[in-house]
Parts: sequence; structure tokens; C-alpha cells
Amino acid sequence: MYKATILILGGGVGGIVTANNLRKKLPKDYKIILIEKNKEHSLAASYLWLMVDKRTPSQISSPLKKLVSNDVEIVYEEVQKINTEEKFVTLPNSNIKYDYLVISLGADLEYPTLQDESKGTDVFSFYNLDGSIKLRDKLKNFRGGKIAVMVSSLPYKCPGAPFEAAMLISDFLKKKSLNVEVNIFTPEPQPLPVAGPQLGQAVIDLITSKQINFYPLHKISSVDTINKKLLFDNNNSYNFDILITIPNHKTPKVVVESRLTNEASWIPVNRNTMETKFENVFAIGDITTIPLPGRWNPDKPMNLPKAGVFAHSQAIFISEIIAAKILGKESKEIFCGDGFCMLEAGEELAGFAYGDFYASPHPDVKMKQLGKSWHLGKVLFEKWWLAPFGLKKSILKMMLRSGGKILRIPIDM
Repeated sequence: MYKATILILGGGVGGIVTANNLRKKLPKDYKIILIEKNKEHSLAASYLWLMVDKRTPSQISSPLKKLVSNDVEIVYEEVQKINTEEKFVTLPNSNIKYDYLVISLGADLEYPTLQDESKGTDVFSFYNLDGSIKLRDKLKNFRGGKIAVMVSSLPYKCPGAPFEAAMLISDFLKKKSLNVEVNIFTPEPQPLPVAGPQLGQAVIDLITSKQINFYPLHKISSVDTINKKLLFDNNNSYNFDILITIPNHKTPKVVVESRLTNEASWIPVNRNTMETKFENVFAIGDITTIPLPGRWNPDKPMNLPKAGVFAHSQAIFISEIIAAKILGKESKEIFCGDGFCMLEAGEELAGFAYGDFYASPHPDVKMKQLGKSWHLGKVLFEKWWLAPFGLKKSILKMMLRSGGKILRIPIDM
């Protein structure tokens, strides 16, 4: 008989870290269940490398069970209902009661409607594994022309990804001596607007140094796949040979129906503890919305970016909080709002943006100059993350001896 059941929804970064940390902190008579529909886990941060043929799918994937403690029960099902009043979750053939619930289901991806779906063979995305594979195959056989990287709507996860993608693709194709024009279109006023004008300008300077064109304040109206043309709300239009979309990010239907969300359909949480409006129900990662204390534009309040680094650190903090509550101990842990991004620039170089997103009156985020060490840090994290759970500690020690401290990641698994 278990003293309590902790139910974790979603086997991405946040769910995996939460499950492993809680299992380490709680006695075996507390049951931890992780619910995830996919048996295979792939590291989303590595899709960019897969896209430009620097990784294979097997190199960035692992069975989920290898990444999770053997003492965590994994249920491979899709969540159909979350009942926060009676404290149970509905699966296709059963209900599971919980004492504590952690929602880490991420955002669903919805791709823009195309004028003619049958003609959309030159429209791609790298935001999932299959999409990255298809884009890789297209780029390997590309003979030159115009490439458009288009942000469909806001918000989207990994705010630096469109700019990384443009630089990696430009680098990949120019090594083939192809005549290529790369353009980035976004409804944002600048890259990573939440981080402020200084960082945004640094990213603009970086991409323009690579002859990549940047078009801010371009909200997509329609995609004409017959004539390969983008039409924007400002009446501008641009032709493309390959279109790479950053898809719309939507809250999963099961979460919308749970009465946990706000008017924008994301889950509001206590920014320090990740608690929702329901007792002992927590939410972390992309599914959440956290207003920031400062804002660069008074008319457009900013929220904490959707990024794996925040899901990772939030998971560590809430595992401490939940374990303390269960064991009757006082917890002083809070999520502090620190975050970072290693911005891949091609040529095995990366920039490093780091700062306090809770700083007042504005987030305090800066970027260090390009270097191979930041790229190496991302590579080391990839190897550590995909290693079997039982080997992570020894691999981490090896990483630290080899200079892995550059990661600056709150690793605790």
C-alpha cells in the first residue's frame, strides 16, 4: 500500500527530470507514475543538427525507459481527461487517482493552412523528428534558391531556434558553393524581444554578418504553395523555393478542457513554485504562462519564454517542493527565473545568452561572443541527456573534468 501517488503527465524534459528527482528524494512507499504516449524520446534541441545532416535520428533518440529510474512506473498512454476536483486522470481504458499532479504536456504544434495541401512538398519544419528528417533530405538535394524561415505565430518554444536554423542552413548550403538566399520572417519586432533591445541587436548583427535577411513585424496572412509565395498582413509578399515554418503552438485540448487555463489557453502558475490554482497541482514547461515583472514595451507585456532550460530547472525546483510537502519539511526552494541559450551559428561556433528573466524593471540578459566552447557545451549536454539513467552520474563527472562546467545547467538527476 502506497502512502501517496505522484502523477506526472508528459515524458519530455520537464517530466523526465521531475520523475527522476522525486524518485531520488522520496522513499519507495510513495508511488511515482509518468504518463507519456510515446515510447521513444528524442532530444528536440538536436533537431537543428539533424536538419543539416550532423546527426542521425538514432544519435538523438533513446527509449524513454532508459532515461528514467527503474523505480518510476511509466504508463504509455495518452491522457484523455484531467479531473482536478476528484483528483484523477482518465486514460483510454482506466482512471488513475493522484495525490500530487505535475502537468508537463508541452504545446501541441499546428501548421499553417496551405493554399493547396497537395502542392506543399516544399514546406517543411524542424520542430519534430519526422519534419527534421524530411528537411534534411530536401537540403541535401537542394540546388540553390530562396529559403524562407517563417515564424507562424506567437508564442513559440525555443525563441532562438529560427535564427539558429537560418545560420546552420546558410552554412550547410554555402559549403556546397550554392547560390542561396536565406530570409527570416517574424511578427516580432526583433529577435528574442523578451531579452531586450541589446540582445536583439546582437542577434541581428550576427545573422546579417552571414548575409541572412531579417524581416521583423511580418505576420503571415497566407501561404500560396502553387506560386511559392508568402503573403503578409502588411501587404508585403515574398517568393520562396523552400519554406521552413515555425508552427503555431497550441495548448493540448485535454488541458483546455481541464479548467486550468487562462483566456489565452495557457496554464497560469505561481512564478516561484509552479503551483496552479488547484491544491497540489503543478504545471511546468511550455504549457505554462508566467508574466515577467519588467517589459520593454508597456503595451505588450512579456511572458517567460517557452524553452527546455526552464522546464528543466522548474522540474528540479518543484521536485524539492513536492518532496518537502510530502515529508512534512519546510522548503525554501523557489524558481529564480535564470535561463540561458546556446545560439548555434554554424562552423561549430555558438553564442551564449544568459540572464535573470525575473529581473526588474526588465529581464537582464546578455550574450557572450561566439566561441567553440559554447558549441561544445551543447554537445556535452546532448551526450549526457541521452545517456542511460544509471550512467548519468559518471558521465557528468567526466564532463566536468573535461571542461563541462561551461554548461551552467542546473543538472540534478
